[in-house]
Amino acid sequence: MTEGHKAAPARAMLRAVNMTDADFAKPLIGIASGWSTITPCNSHLNELAQESEKGAFEGGCFPQTFGTITVSDGISMGHEGMKYSLVSREVIADSIEVVGSAQRFDGLVAIGGCDKNMPGALIGLCRLNIPALFVYGGTILPGSLCGRDIDIVSIFEAVGRYQAGSIGEQELGAVEREACPGAGSCGGMYTANTMSAAIEAMGMSLPYSACLPAVSAKKRIEARQAGLQLHKMIELGLTPKKIITRASLDNAIRVVLALGGSTNAVLHLLAIADALDIPLKIDDFDTLAKSTPQLADLKPSGRYVAADFAQIGGVPSLMKYMLGEKLLDGSALTCLGVTLAEYLENVPALDFARQDVIRPLSKPIKDQGPFAILKGNLATAGCVAKVCGLEVFQHEGKAKVFDSELEAYQAIEQGSIEAGDVLIIRYEGPKGGPGMQEMLSVTAALVGRGLGGKVALLTDGRFSGGSYGLVIGHIAPEAYDGGNIALVQNGDLVKISIAERSIELLVSSKELAQRRTAWVRPDDGYKRGVLAKYRRSVSCSSLGAITDKE
Repeated sequence: MTEGHKAAPARAMLRAVNMTDADFAKPLIGIASGWSTITPCNSHLNELAQESEKGAFEGGCFPQTFGTITVSDGISMGHEGMKYSLVSREVIADSIEVVGSAQRFDGLVAIGGCDKNMPGALIGLCRLNIPALFVYGGTILPGSLCGRDIDIVSIFEAVGRYQAGSIGEQELGAVEREACPGAGSCGGMYTANTMSAAIEAMGMSLPYSACLPAVSAKKRIEARQAGLQLHKMIELGLTPKKIITRASLDNAIRVVLALGGSTNAVLHLLAIADALDIPLKIDDFDTLAKSTPQLADLKPSGRYVAADFAQIGGVPSLMKYMLGEKLLDGSALTCLGVTLAEYLENVPALDFARQDVIRPLSKPIKDQGPFAILKGNLATAGCVAKVCGLEVFQHEGKAKVFDSELEAYQAIEQGSIEAGDVLIIRYEGPKGGPGMQEMLSVTAALVGRGLGGKVALLTDGRFSGGSYGLVIGHIAPEAYDGGNIALVQNGDLVKISIAERSIELLVSSKELAQRRTAWVRPDDGYKRGVLAKYRRSVSCSSLGAITDKE
């Protein structure tokens, strides 16, 4: 049979979904939509997918929309459901790769909202390596209570204050009712807005995508333009491999650092780099952090939300300023088909006299970035310390050890954690969880009880972008793999120095060797299903917790 004959069955099926003879000559593009009604982050994405379809038709393509999943981090927080959050990143990546490869799309637009949608989509797009771009669903607007802005983190912290007895049920209920006023992802520089900013900075989304409110008419216009732009990208052969390079990843990391972004960016950018075989190591984040000041006064530790940032020019205006200060590489290519420097030429400059969401280099929030990579006998492969909003950069204290997030939360609730303690939560790493769940309930409970920054929290799990204080996560090797965090006992001294980038368990190597002979990996019962499969395939957090490593 000729190639035309081989295609006849496919054409027959495509005619049933409204393709005509004329459409068969057009580029066939996929629109991967994370629409669902389970979370405000994604509840409006169907509208954006429809706008992208319109743009694709206008641009001379034939679009086909398909769905991918989401997990709501805020709803799954604090119980077993959070174990599935990071897992969902891999499911999203796999689903986009599977459909994109099977359908032989010429290009793809991915649309997402909640935290794992962004990195999951980017990993899938990188594996496909066809012309593609990402449309972010947008940030939620802040809620308002008694004249002050509140958001999802406000309610977690209010729960902590309620349990400490500092507020009553009426105030807790008021925060709950007003914290999330409508569609969009959590409003501070938490993980969703951090990753949308990183994706825009690396050139894989249209300008101003990262921080526009979900309810903005501009977000619909952007989705339509994405469909139009994809045809141009197909004509140019502009694939992720040409846009995402080490230079564009460094740009993304620097923008995340300047914004005071989430530590989850370390995991996700490592995974995106690995999908394209770009050499990027956990230590590279620390090198860039030392030369990139934090310039943004954004939540969780600052005053403003992402919608405020959008109003003063968003990521393009910040990048224009950083490029002028030689903090970015202007030669990196973007999805517009021009370099970063070329498209920033026409972007309005930040006016430091009229806004203070973004500070100038002469008056930064902090002289260095918002997180640091520490190493020592407690984390020989590294760990990630969040330092934005931190006033104490050295801590030595006695360990209080818990083998799950739930046990630690109950101890805080009972008042068993005191200022000066080193709270250790282990067996919550990628394998140990399984799933490497976030600890927002724990960190918010500490803040709610007035212990934020007064207790060092160490874990082989990870933190929400909404967490702040002296929190150190991604400890590797993790406890499940026999890392030294598995050998810590109650009362052991732990010394942390951000300046020296060190994290040490003050126990002799001889004593640790003796403890290791007695260590037995706990059996948590995960033998079948998604979490068991994830445990068998996932890598160390210092490699990005990826699941397709050779």
